[in-house]
Amino acid sequence: MSASRYTYLGPEGTFTEAALRTLPEAAPRELVPMVSVPAALDAVRNGEAAAALVPIENSVEGGVTATLDELATGAPLMIYREVVLQIAFALLVRPGTKLSDVKTVTGHPVAQPQVRNWLAANLPDALWESSASNADGARLVQEGRYDAAFAGEFAAATYGLEALVTDIHDAENAQTRFVLAGRPARPAVRTGADRTSVVVWLRADHPGALLELLHEFSSRGVNLMLIQSRPTGEGIGNYCFAIDAEGHITDRRVAEALMGLKRICPKVRFLGSYPRAGVDLAEVGPTARGMSDEDFTAAADWIARCQDGRG
Repeated sequence: MSASRYTYLGPEGTFTEAALRTLPEAAPRELVPMVSVPAALDAVRNGEAAAALVPIENSVEGGVTATLDELATGAPLMIYREVVLQIAFALLVRPGTKLSDVKTVTGHPVAQPQVRNWLAANLPDALWESSASNADGARLVQEGRYDAAFAGEFAAATYGLEALVTDIHDAENAQTRFVLAGRPARPAVRTGADRTSVVVWLRADHPGALLELLHEFSSRGVNLMLIQSRPTGEGIGNYCFAIDAEGHITDRRVAEALMGLKRICPKVRFLGSYPRAGVDLAEVGPTARGMSDEDFTAAADWIARCQDGRG
């Protein structure tokens, strides 16, 4: 395995690259852009890179399905870090282009809902076509295939473009969450402000099946931060669920919830427990009454005493 290399969703100039460069552990490593999320993650699976940074959730569009599906299938990977980046777009054009010259625009499909209102107000007749990434859209503008691209302003210099308009976003404080995934090993150390990610498959489709999954968390006071259904590819109506829960697998309430899922589900894929980006302990709410590690330990001790005749 190349421990000196990290991959990311490329090409150069993507928001993913910008997010990756915020991680101290990325500074001494070679950062290699890849053409897609699967390619970035497969490089880790194949031993060509130590880890990959990929987008997984957007505050406007929700989960990034390409990443969720890739983590749910194929050789297992684990998440060790996350990065949350504020997202604002610039309209990148070739030098000398005026707004009235823009007839075709491009960008990543996830970008379109974040700039839809701006487009309708300022370029109502422009034709949108999606590109593999926002930076790839900038490259296509450089090559003359489109008049403009929505990308990070920082991508302009890389592709010899100009930012005709900056700070474009329909939703204030739009954010994208990225995850650093590597080969399975011990989870990241518990911080007290953590997230645990799993993918869960239902044993059978029946009334209350999803409620059974949710009960494993709610009955132990575990807060869910994300739940998204994804098709399994095994026919209409067959779904798995990507779930993010508050807490760490070493927290007793989280561990017992995961054990409960394992008992009732045919397949559970653990994707990691890792620190939540930008969250400190002061922002973490109190554990539900009776759900602290001390409460679980005390209850287990009581059961042991009862079994020994000392209850």
